[in-house]
Amino acid sequence: MTMTVTPIKISDSEWEVMRVIWTQEATTAQEIIAILGQTMDWKPATIKTLLGRLVKKEAVRTEQSGKKYIYYPAISESATVKSATENLFSHICAKRIGETISELIEEAQLTPENVAILQEQLASKETVATIECNCIPGQCECTHHK
Repeated sequence: MTMTVTPIKISDSEWEVMRVIWTQEATTAQEIIAILGQTMDWKPATIKTLLGRLVKKEAVRTEQSGKKYIYYPAISESATVKSATENLFSHICAKRIGETISELIEEAQLTPENVAILQEQLASKETVATIECNCIPGQCECTHHK
């Protein structure tokens, strides 16, 4: 099975459907409806619309099995999360990325294993003396544009 590596933008609702497909690896619309019916207040038609959008975006591929379609992820979860993170960072001042990561860590529930991974990553991270602002004038409060 080949996964797409090109970043695909998906909506928050599409993320919920993708989370089910990534977890199940191969699933039907009825299984997705049953799973999301426990947590989301969506009609089956809404989920089928989201599936159609994901197929059109090539985030999901289908195979027909009798009268049903089996849905498979065509994009990897890790690549999609990485793309979403890069997209987030592209919208904030480069000088604030460290602060933003810190805020994300503060808000997240982490296991001791998670903290150990973060500490290991930070210990091996090469630093730079300065970070250049990537904002347009008036977007941030750094002194780069003054």
